Amino acid sequence: MPKILLIEDDVPFCKLLEKFLSRKSYQVVTAYSAEEAKVKIQTKDFDLIITDLRLPNYDGIDLMKEFKKAYPLIPVLLMTGYSDVSTAVKALKNGAADYISKPFNPEEVLLVIANALQSPVNNSPATAKASLPKAKINSDTEFVQGISTASKKLADYIKLVSPTDMSVLIIGDSGTGKENIAKSIHEQSARQKNSFIAVDCGAIPKELAASEFFGHLKGSFTGAIHDKIGYFEAANGGTLFLDEIGNLSYENQIQLLRALQERKIKPVGSNKEIEVDIRIITATNEDLREAVKNGDFREDLYHRINEFSIQSPSLIEREEDLMVFADFFLEKANQQLNKNILGFSTEVSTIFENYKWPGNLRELQNIIKRATLLSSGDFIEKTALPVEIFEIQEMNSTVDFSLSENEKEAILGALAQAKNNKSEAAKLLKINRKTLYNKLKLYDIN
Repeated sequence: MPKILLIEDDVPFCKLLEKFLSRKSYQVVTAYSAEEAKVKIQTKDFDLIITDLRLPNYDGIDLMKEFKKAYPLIPVLLMTGYSDVSTAVKALKNGAADYISKPFNPEEVLLVIANALQSPVNNSPATAKASLPKAKINSDTEFVQGISTASKKLADYIKLVSPTDMSVLIIGDSGTGKENIAKSIHEQSARQKNSFIAVDCGAIPKELAASEFFGHLKGSFTGAIHDKIGYFEAANGGTLFLDEIGNLSYENQIQLLRALQERKIKPVGSNKEIEVDIRIITATNEDLREAVKNGDFREDLYHRINEFSIQSPSLIEREEDLMVFADFFLEKANQQLNKNILGFSTEVSTIFENYKWPGNLRELQNIIKRATLLSSGDFIEKTALPVEIFEIQEMNSTVDFSLSENEKEAILGALAQAKNNKSEAAKLLKINRKTLYNKLKLYDIN
């Protein structure tokens, strides 16, 4: 099965092309930037490289030259949204095996790829890996790592703290994936082969907290009709994750602190202490420091659980990851619902990019699962989305610049306000970066 490295910063389009090629019996590895591509080309041998002409902070032809110098036996195809003959000629002169213009004709794409793979230059997979700089690769399989700055920082923190036995406090809004972060820490730790026990502290009545945490003996209280193992004992040797720890009553906080300090528990109704070896990870969506000041949360417990803190970013803080997560949730929904939806229509992608996502990843996952169930075609269309996504969007819609008229002036104004930061300019214009790049080319704006 030929291996293709696909480099494209338009995430929805990249995922769509990846699925198309995978169904045509190609093994595809994707990269959303030149930097990511330089890392991934060192992880395995590739038979073909396909790169977009315009990448964030990088020129596709320059990237192609680097690859051709380092890996002369791998053919490179360039793709672009501009049917520009002079650019095609330049690409071919600099070593491109061929050139593809968007929008694509599927049969033409397959033909161009087949011809490139049959080229005499492609006598074997990639040769000895040469001059490109080495980079560290995240080997996570369960945790979905995004491409945004916030996601990369999050992944670095997880990788840093996972091998230790430090107590970790995860802080973030509801729906940002705090439990997934905790699981990722556990899976990258020395405790990974032992239990990961997740507890929602807000769902435990304070009268039953001691029994839930430490267990009880049969007959120790009304309703205790059999012995019960508590969460601490169940997590022995592994990790105990306490979600929304701020919801524990003051009395329960004292009981928890004592267990964490002594690493011993006593089931309700028992005189025997049980030693436990667990790692504690906690999470909250409130400011525990403020709760400490107000006397609602014990300061000594706060310091005990907060040996290392991690901020779980909201979806709006990692908007570059939006379609990465959308595609992940779509794949999950396809499996759960026995569907085979390929992706999202351009209109839906635009709606997603303009929406504020107050419910964060949980809201995104729920909307995609619902839309997958309602969809009968190859793509999720606007009609499959819930009405509230449009109502909130209309309420929050504040456009600083208009692209309907005086388009060039609007782009120049946005670039000036963003100090020439194209990602920020695209946000001001309410368009994605790929559309902005297209318009910069159209108006010859450097």
